[in-house]
Amino acid sequence: MSRFLLTAMPFTGHVAPLTAVAAELVRRGHDVRVYTGTRFRDRVERAGAQLVPWVRAPDFDENDLASAFPRLVGRKGFSQLLANVVDCFVRTAPAQVADLSSEWEREPWDAIGADETSVGTALYSERRGTAWTTVGVLPLNLAGPEGPPSGMGIVPGTGPVGRARDAALRALVPVLSRPIVKALAEAERALALPVSGRSMDQVVFSPTAIAASGSPALDYGRTDRPGHLRFVGEIRTESSSPRAELPHWWCELDERVRGDRRIVLVTQGTQNIDPDDLVRPALQALAGRDVIVIATTGVPGRDSLPFPVPENTRVMGFAPFAELLPLVDLAITNGGWGGTLAMLAHGIPLIVAGGDLDKPEVAARVAWSGAGIDLRTGTPRADAVSAAVDRALSDPVIVAAASRLGEQLRGLGGASAVADVLEHTLTS
Repeated sequence: MSRFLLTAMPFTGHVAPLTAVAAELVRRGHDVRVYTGTRFRDRVERAGAQLVPWVRAPDFDENDLASAFPRLVGRKGFSQLLANVVDCFVRTAPAQVADLSSEWEREPWDAIGADETSVGTALYSERRGTAWTTVGVLPLNLAGPEGPPSGMGIVPGTGPVGRARDAALRALVPVLSRPIVKALAEAERALALPVSGRSMDQVVFSPTAIAASGSPALDYGRTDRPGHLRFVGEIRTESSSPRAELPHWWCELDERVRGDRRIVLVTQGTQNIDPDDLVRPALQALAGRDVIVIATTGVPGRDSLPFPVPENTRVMGFAPFAELLPLVDLAITNGGWGGTLAMLAHGIPLIVAGGDLDKPEVAARVAWSGAGIDLRTGTPRADAVSAAVDRALSDPVIVAAASRLGEQLRGLGGASAVADVLEHTLTS
């Protein structure tokens, strides 16, 4: 038995895959702790692990970020991304290091793994001179000599002109990321580390071991990735929580009841969930069609929308993906990475309306893979969604690409592959 500490920023989309890894390590007989926010205690303990709570670091609520990080109020797009990275990920890092130092003094560990936004774990490991494993829970944002900078939602160029454009965009990164580099330098000074002038990816990605969610087909097939990187598909585990009671209309989804009616999932994730952005135009586009629409609000227990919905639509706060996804024929999503991988792993074609944070990047990657359509906006018109639905449901190329991608994702190992990487660090 070995002792592992896993760290995840207190967001559901980060904690869920890390606790899936924790559950797999526990299944293999290891002792596992998870450093994250206290609101995830039940999830951590269901995985068989012990919670190490944020104490000195601000234990924020992802559904009320403005209370802890007021600069995020009213921001969207690139401005929101910068403020989110600086305030939430970087400026909390010295306090994260203090928490980790206290936990090490209480009980050391044999290996540590962290999601790629846990700046504190990377700086703590550098301070101690020890290795760590990066567990990638977002679209891989690792700079290299190929393609445009990740996060822009731009597909790599081809030919001399395209490659020149990508090189020019890469040259802009140091200018655009100055606020992040400055904040990282402040964190290094606070920890008595040499000021390195490094970018975010240069700090948080381990130089020895990276287990990244996703697959080569969702990474533009790039050939400039380091040898210590391993794609692991979708990082998930079977839920150990009590099965939620399904709504009374769930029986309508039974094939014997719905016949040949297709099922379309409409989801806007859990961040920036104004239903007018995507849910409303999607429901308008699907109204009157001979399909069953499942729309989510992104808020537990909120099983209604603030506007009338078409007759063919059913609304719920969260959809139980384990039960629902095997039935879904098409999904319309804002491009949250975890949900996107879950849907693609079932071979579901996607229509992606990526509006902010990393979502335009997700949309571009899905379109490049051939498994879906990028609407190129987070606030599409109903007629644009309708046209995309017509194409996605009728184009055999998209359906086949989604099926192939699902097979690839399922074959990469998921949480078991991440556990393999972490165990390998014990002997390397």
